[in-house]
Amino acid sequence: MELKVNNRPHAIPPEWRAETLLAVLREHLGLVGAKFGCGVGQCGACTVLVDGEAERSCLIGVEDTVGRDIVTVEGLAAKDGRPHRVQRAWLDEAVPQCGYCQAGQVMSAVALLQRSARPSDAEIDDAMAGNLCRCGTQQRIRRAIHRAAETG
Repeated sequence: MELKVNNRPHAIPPEWRAETLLAVLREHLGLVGAKFGCGVGQCGACTVLVDGEAERSCLIGVEDTVGRDIVTVEGLAAKDGRPHRVQRAWLDEAVPQCGYCQAGQVMSAVALLQRSARPSDAEIDDAMAGNLCRCGTQQRIRRAIHRAAETG
């Protein structure tokens, strides 16, 4: 079995095939940007893009992602190392505090901007509602998404 993660093929040995996508990303592939938060798809810390859509990797069996395009936060930067426009906006707006939820927040924002080039505040709030942030940076997240939309 092979997965395409961040535009690279990865062979998945038989002993990992019954695991969640999150477990394979973190434990087998060493891609630790997606975090284990709640384990039931409620917090959004494990969000990755699967075929361009924000998905909770703790809920997806790795076998269900064969043949699909998986992107993690580690795969967003340009080939020359420049941060993705959402990552840059996150830094410019000083969004992160504790940082635990941020990879999931960024991935949800990227998916939103792929669907809507200039989202309204209501669209942003709706798209980000499934990502919990205990630090209360929601206003900065909204500003960062607007900033990223302006640079896209």
